[in-house]
Amino acid sequence: MNKRSLITIFILASSLYLQLGVPVVFAETSDEIKIKIDKRNSDIAILEKEIASYQKQINTLSSQSSSLQSTLKTLQLTKQKLEKNITLTQDKITAKNYDIQKLDLQISGKEGDINDSRRVIVKAFATINEIGAQSLPALVLGSKSISDSFGSVQELSSLQQGLYGKIDKLSQDKASLVTNKKSSEKAKADLLKLNNQLNNERALVVSTTNEQASILKETNQSESSYKSLLATKKEEALAFEREINSYEAQLKILIDPKLLPKMGTGVLSYPLDNIYVTQRYGMTDFSLSNRQYYSTGSHNGMDFRAPIGTPVKSARAGTITGVGNTDLIRGCKSYGKWVLVKHDNGVSTLYAHLSLPSVVVGQSVDVGETIAYSGSTGAATGPHLHFGVFASQGLKVLKLTRSQFPTVVKCVNSVIPVGKTLDPASYL
Repeated sequence: MNKRSLITIFILASSLYLQLGVPVVFAETSDEIKIKIDKRNSDIAILEKEIASYQKQINTLSSQSSSLQSTLKTLQLTKQKLEKNITLTQDKITAKNYDIQKLDLQISGKEGDINDSRRVIVKAFATINEIGAQSLPALVLGSKSISDSFGSVQELSSLQQGLYGKIDKLSQDKASLVTNKKSSEKAKADLLKLNNQLNNERALVVSTTNEQASILKETNQSESSYKSLLATKKEEALAFEREINSYEAQLKILIDPKLLPKMGTGVLSYPLDNIYVTQRYGMTDFSLSNRQYYSTGSHNGMDFRAPIGTPVKSARAGTITGVGNTDLIRGCKSYGKWVLVKHDNGVSTLYAHLSLPSVVVGQSVDVGETIAYSGSTGAATGPHLHFGVFASQGLKVLKLTRSQFPTVVKCVNSVIPVGKTLDPASYL
């Protein structure tokens, strides 16, 4: 076979390759994975509807006056909802694994495309160099006719143009490969978060079960005993807030308003997805002489309705400066489990009465990132989130060393944040 025939065959083969591209080796497997993903997404949608139904029942019970029966029913529904959440998270983990498999196949396919493209380009340039090494007179003299020689020149030009197109395609494949790899890395990071969420949800089921057992033990299934328990918690909560106000007064911190964000600017986001305020910040008049900076109100934060296990989110990007649990001190009824986040705008936010913190001191968090799950620990008379805002100036995480109130004496040696509180509504 002469040189011209070899060149023609190479050009035809290259042209077909350039037009058709590399066959998709993993097409069937990829389609199978897509079917599995679609099925899992359908299961997820069904579970989300069931969870929404449980939530609706819990909200209805929460709006009624508290009784032993309603509390136990709420805890039972919460447990069932959390168990559905576990199944939902497991399905999401499976779906995410399918996503990763699909991305891995796409990455393998693109890597194959790139390697094949490189081989074709190398061979093509070798042929071009071989033809191009001949001068035009030599090419003409070596051909049977002038038309044959010009045909070879045209074929050479066509091959060069095709190669430029193939090089562009190679660049696109590389860009697509980078995108797929980034998507795969993100999917794996999401998978890690889902696995952590699954472990948290399992812990919440245990916490809810323990809460049920504790109430049954404390009340002996007596409605009157339950009412007495609630009254005691309310008294302890009020005494604790007065104690904290006393500590704040002793700190004698002069707050510089210039170091605080402007009120009404929405510098903080709500810490829950669904907002229902049950108690506001107490006795502060923002229109008169900035008394908010020296508050002696009876309630030092905002309370939001939040059934046990509701994800609690950071109101702004920041750093975790405190994680505590006053329930570790036997008989102490105060914040229960709490998390403190310091932000970059002069304020810190407190999240209390939690069932499960999911962060550690020193950890950086983004706005909207889940940092805990709501509960009814401490001096809570029912599941809710206590959301507090402090001026970061002078804010300290202290161990209580004494108490002015008999009901708070048991909290001596508990660790809590103490500082000047601000009205959260001014910054949401």
